[in-house]
Amino acid sequence: MLLSTLVLLALIFSLIIGLSIHTSERQLISRYSAFGITHFYFDQWFYALTFLAFELVAAALHLVVSIKLLNEKGHYFAVLFAWLGIAVVTIGFVVSITILSLRTLL
Repeated sequence: MLLSTLVLLALIFSLIIGLSIHTSERQLISRYSAFGITHFYFDQWFYALTFLAFELVAAALHLVVSIKLLNEKGHYFAVLFAWLGIAVVTIGFVVSITILSLRTLL
C-alpha cells in the first residue's frame, strides 16, 4: 500500500510539474552562487524537464530499493525507506514548483 502511494504521488506530482512547464524564450533560474559575478544562473526552459525526470527516477529507485529491503532485511527497513521515498518526492515537488514559479517573478 505504501509503495503504491509512492508511485501515485510521483505520477501526480510529475503531471503537475509537466503541466507547469511552458515553452518560452525566457530563461529559467537554474543555479544560485554567492561567489560568481552574477548570483543567478539561467538555462533554457527544457531545463525544467529535469525536475520531472527527478520525480520519476527518485520514485522508481525508492520502489526498487524498498522491495529489495523487504526481501533482504525485513518489513521495518522497507517501510522506513518507502516513507523516505515519499518525503523525497514531496520535497522535490515543492522545490520544483517553487523554482517554476520564480520564472514569472523575474
